[in-house]
Amino acid sequence: MVNRPVISVVMVVCNVDRFLAESIESILGQTFHEFEFIIVDFGSIDKSKEIISSYAAKDSRIKLHEIPHCGLAEARNAGCVLARGQYIAIMDADDVSLPERLLWEVEFMEKHPKVGVVGGAVEWIDSLGKSLANPMPPPGVTLNPPVGNREIQSGLVKCNTLWQPSVLMRTEAFVLVGGYRGAFAPAEDYDLWLRISEHFEMANLKQVVLKYRIHPRQVSVRKHKQQSLSSLAAVASAASRRNGRLDPLDSVDDVTPAVLVGLGVSEAQQQSALAIGYTGWIRSMCGAGEWSAALNAATEMLKSSDWKYVERRVLADMRIEMAHLYWKNNRHFRSILTAGHAVMTRPIVAGRPLRQLLRRFGLV
Repeated sequence: MVNRPVISVVMVVCNVDRFLAESIESILGQTFHEFEFIIVDFGSIDKSKEIISSYAAKDSRIKLHEIPHCGLAEARNAGCVLARGQYIAIMDADDVSLPERLLWEVEFMEKHPKVGVVGGAVEWIDSLGKSLANPMPPPGVTLNPPVGNREIQSGLVKCNTLWQPSVLMRTEAFVLVGGYRGAFAPAEDYDLWLRISEHFEMANLKQVVLKYRIHPRQVSVRKHKQQSLSSLAAVASAASRRNGRLDPLDSVDDVTPAVLVGLGVSEAQQQSALAIGYTGWIRSMCGAGEWSAALNAATEMLKSSDWKYVERRVLADMRIEMAHLYWKNNRHFRSILTAGHAVMTRPIVAGRPLRQLLRRFGLV
């Protein structure tokens, strides 16, 4: 093919004008230049299309495609099927790629032909772009993911071991497995890595290749419940394939609690995963200083289920987090009541403030 680019960078956009310019510029400023930049807008009503068009007018590598509003996985597929490059690089519209990201990743892939997907380490930043000194990733998530294929493959059985917006994958790998599956959104990337890992090796670079932004509007925060359910489905689906059975979710349009029960994922397992995941993302929002958003997420969390299958330890931790958030939002009386509820749920948590005080004086 004439003038075929080495890399097709694919970004999907829907109402992210606040961070979009910085994300686009981080790709245009790459030290590796042989790429096309496919940007798919799937229903923005803010200034996103105007911002993209202004950059496209100045840089011919940018190809703007507008499609009707749809699911995230469908939008990603719409961009990836347009890819002409040997590799596809995924970029999210609220993150920032380091200048050497594409160079490092394509050099690695050229040296390791058996690898189908390579990601990298990330640095967490807040909504203003400030690096988070003490980031608090959710359980099962690490800023420095495993590097080797064996570690990544064994880790994928339990949790996602690649950061999607840091990834470069072979176009042939994406095509071979049929791309993203809409039923798994917003954990469509986890399902994709699991399926690609059945045919290719996987890798992560030790270097930080991306600044990952934590903010209240990101998909992982807004759609955390569905992300947790879809992640459980991806694991169950992969287990079925490993055991030589047909993929039970090939014909499913939406992952629901009932679908998971049918796959053998009990309601208790679902509630446990939701509780742990919610608590982790709330801590992440706290680490980014987004106290109000964290409190909203915590309130939603406690209302979203009866939590009758969740361990008392986990419930107490959830309520302690809420007490902390109420205090940070100057709702002190509510904070005290919630902390009392946590103590009633599991009395041992009452010892935490005392332990913290003793640590301050070097007594423990």
